[in-house]
Amino acid sequence: MYCADCEKIESYFYNETCFWIFFPTLESVNKAIVFCGQNHYQAVQKDDKCLAIMIKHAQIKRFLFGLYGEFEPSELACTKITTTDGSELSISDMGKIVTADVLINRFNSTWISESIDKENYETHFQPIFKLEDNNIKPYAFEGLFRIRDEFNNIVPPAHVFKLAESSNLLYSIDLIARRSAVSHFSKAKLDGKLFINFDPSSVYDPSYCLRATASAINALGIKPEDVVFEITETHSVQDESVMRGILNFYRNAGFGVALDDIGSGWSGLNMLHKYRPDYVKIDMDLVRDLDTDPYKQTIVKHLVHIAKDNNIKVIAEGIETQGEFEILKSFGTDYYQGFLLQKPTLAEQTVKSERAKEIDNILRGIK
Repeated sequence: MYCADCEKIESYFYNETCFWIFFPTLESVNKAIVFCGQNHYQAVQKDDKCLAIMIKHAQIKRFLFGLYGEFEPSELACTKITTTDGSELSISDMGKIVTADVLINRFNSTWISESIDKENYETHFQPIFKLEDNNIKPYAFEGLFRIRDEFNNIVPPAHVFKLAESSNLLYSIDLIARRSAVSHFSKAKLDGKLFINFDPSSVYDPSYCLRATASAINALGIKPEDVVFEITETHSVQDESVMRGILNFYRNAGFGVALDDIGSGWSGLNMLHKYRPDYVKIDMDLVRDLDTDPYKQTIVKHLVHIAKDNNIKVIAEGIETQGEFEILKSFGTDYYQGFLLQKPTLAEQTVKSERAKEIDNILRGIK
């Protein structure tokens, strides 16, 4: 489950870094020259709109934050930067050119790259329960990616993915999260389906990236029908044909598809009509205080009814009180998930160390 394009995280910062900056206007160039002169940065004008600025590693943070304060956001978004380790610019260096705002965010997310390099991340699993004879039993396990910072603290996932997106690291972090989920699930030998969170905008090349994921799952002996890809961030989908292609690929490979946060907006209902998933998750904001809110009850009852009419299974997530759980049962919800039932936990490895190494090797070897 290795993807050279997604997993390669370009290096931008060195002991001595030359920033090759291409400005949108001559006014921006002049502003940058004044900024460098005031701060004693060594700048050489290479072209009408290009400066090469040499910065020592200890000065990079001050330099980048200075740029952020000196230029308007619109200027930063139109300013292109690449870097070298002090040498002249090459074709490969031009291949990693990014906008100035992305590079500044990349510097702020250096810890993410370091944590990935050190494999300082893990997957916690939260069960999705079904009812059998009025007793709850695990039906599936949702893999929730957790990454640790340089102080070994788990960073809130929403912050990680937001920072990754603004730093052009989303492709890398989403692939690694999927691989981590498959790895931990296999090593823990969990009995049930595996739900893998998946941001459709993170697929760099659908035919290549999806094939790598499917190959890894098959190589580990996991049945495709036991894997469900949970589509998150559906609002970020720009090209509906690409989205349909992704879903068709997964379905043709035998995987299930779930849509997250249904009921959080009109777009969610529209997605339900367009993509016909196997599962839908009712947005936790609708679940919250459901037992005391008649307005929410009407919405949820209709969502469950629409789903059942279309042979779609309904999962209620974010259940925190017994009252919420009881009323969801009365509505005929198929599956249940939330802190009331069980919080996400790191599953214990149950396979022998030899098998764990084999799993790691399989995942690294799939290309």
